[in-house]
Amino acid sequence: MLLLIMKNHVFAKRKGISTVLTTVIILVASVVLGSGVVLYGTSLFQTVAQQENIEVKGIQLWVNATDPFGDSWGAAAIRNNGDQVLAVDTISIKGANVPFANWYVDTEQTRVTVENFQSTFVHEGTNGAGTLMYSSPLVTAACTPAADLEIDLDADGTLPTLCLNQASGPVGLSPGERAVIYFQVPDGKVTTLDAGASTTLKIFAGEAGAPLSTIIQNP
Repeated sequence: MLLLIMKNHVFAKRKGISTVLTTVIILVASVVLGSGVVLYGTSLFQTVAQQENIEVKGIQLWVNATDPFGDSWGAAAIRNNGDQVLAVDTISIKGANVPFANWYVDTEQTRVTVENFQSTFVHEGTNGAGTLMYSSPLVTAACTPAADLEIDLDADGTLPTLCLNQASGPVGLSPGERAVIYFQVPDGKVTTLDAGASTTLKIFAGEAGAPLSTIIQNP
């Protein structure tokens, strides 16, 4: 009889411990799951909150109606208005991408000032081989080292001269940074017959960007 009572006592005691452990496990699991939900929600909010956005200003397209080559160039100012680093990787006109080797870029913020960013871009004529000329003589030796293309936008040297160099790939921009890009349109995409016509230009940084309409000018 005594042995039976002791066994019952031990069994009851073990049953009580099991209940406590079960309660603790449930509480711990609830805390862990709750933390996971909070972390997931925070991560989701951060992902949604981070935006990719670019601003494109001052688009210009030119075709030289008196040049036998019909050389065509364009220019645009681009700003990263989002909160992630972006890379401008596409300039397209009439369905044709402008190759990076045809891009001439300045991303130096002391030169790509707000004033230059908002200025009207200029065409200084071509050198007979299809390449744009410098804004001579205002920019003589203005860029150190010398750039591939040196352009002054205000015609009196008050604004910093743009020192544009040939690109070899996408143009990276941190949030808030600006760039000016001059680009040579692939042969045959814009001809002298297009002067005065409207066309669509696409400038993208990944998924950020949109088709933009502009008038093709005769410089």
